[in-house]
Amino acid sequence: MSVESPTPRGTFIVFEGGDGSGKSTQVERLASRLHALRTREPGGTPISDQIRALVLDPAHPELSNRTEALLMAAARAQHVDERIEPALASGTTVVCDRYVASSLAYQGVGRGLGVEVVRELNQFATSGLVPDLTIFLDADPAAARDRLGESLDRIEDAGAELGERVVDTYRMLASAEPDRWVVIDANGTIDEVAARVDAAIAERLGL
Repeated sequence: MSVESPTPRGTFIVFEGGDGSGKSTQVERLASRLHALRTREPGGTPISDQIRALVLDPAHPELSNRTEALLMAAARAQHVDERIEPALASGTTVVCDRYVASSLAYQGVGRGLGVEVVRELNQFATSGLVPDLTIFLDADPAAARDRLGESLDRIEDAGAELGERVVDTYRMLASAEPDRWVVIDANGTIDEVAARVDAAIAERLGL
């Protein structure tokens, strides 16, 4: 009697970077090339999208930093359980715009809550799910901010100082885990950056 082989697990790829670094464009291009599930954080499911709308709404400046971190983790927990983990288990590659590192950078360092506190919170939220590869699009914070235009959400509107702390944190995280991160120069045309991403994906993951 033949025994069916288990379905190979999908690959989990995450893009990180400061606001205006071009993540969404590169996520879309890579997901299309790999025929992968494209998703984003906060969001990705109906419940998570509702949380996203609350967290990013500039009409709520009273939202505390701890509340922000908890809401981000709650949106992520639902995203992992409902969308990311089932896709990976079925053998589907997932390309996600932001994940846990965003919380470490924005809430852990940017909001001053502490990286380890936020890391522990998200360890619980994700049941320990980590990306196979995190791609950090390293763009000059001032140039990236110029791309945002005038319509800013609550976090984008927090100011240039937050953006600089966030980018510095990404650089620190990438340096600490070189086997799980790749740093991509995000300055240049969309095609130039996409070529760098494709080369890194081919080298690191063979995709």
